[in-house]
Amino acid sequence: MNLPNRLTLLRVFLIPFFLLFMYWKIPFHYLIALVIFAGASITDALDGKIARKHNLVTNFGKFLDPLADKVLVISALTVFVEIPEIKMGAIPLIIISAREFMVSGLRLLASDSGIVVPAGIWGKLKTAFTMVSIVVALLWLSISHDFDFSISSGVKNIMYNIIIPVLIWFSTALTIISGGVYLKGYWHLIDSDK
Repeated sequence: MNLPNRLTLLRVFLIPFFLLFMYWKIPFHYLIALVIFAGASITDALDGKIARKHNLVTNFGKFLDPLADKVLVISALTVFVEIPEIKMGAIPLIIISAREFMVSGLRLLASDSGIVVPAGIWGKLKTAFTMVSIVVALLWLSISHDFDFSISSGVKNIMYNIIIPVLIWFSTALTIISGGVYLKGYWHLIDSDK
């Protein structure tokens, strides 16, 4: 097994540990979850670059890499729905999940037709911004819960009621845009008249 595939497998392996530390209320559990999520996100950036640079692209990697990304991000967002302070409603989660299912379906149809659907700039922006948004939310959870800092209620309100929701909704907007771009580009595969 080559290095990019090992990095992808490492990302998959880290997901249960991320979830464990999000729920296991030990000291610094949010900080540990943040480090795990950030590490998993870094493997996402590295595996594809290494695979392309050294011609190590495999079917295994093409299958598992996007799946690992989706499971990592959706796991984090699902946990956020359960954390009242984050104020992450189900609607962004549903939109983001639906887009991932749609793109996976389009890729499946495209592969049946011998077409490879590469990750476009909007998809890359969506993934990067969503991961950064999750890291910011985890960082704030860690600062406000794991450490004994005296943080004013005004700062907490700004983070929890403005900054984090704006990041989440901006990620959702990028998700809608990137999904629309994929749908427009590959509509001919699902056109009901054909």
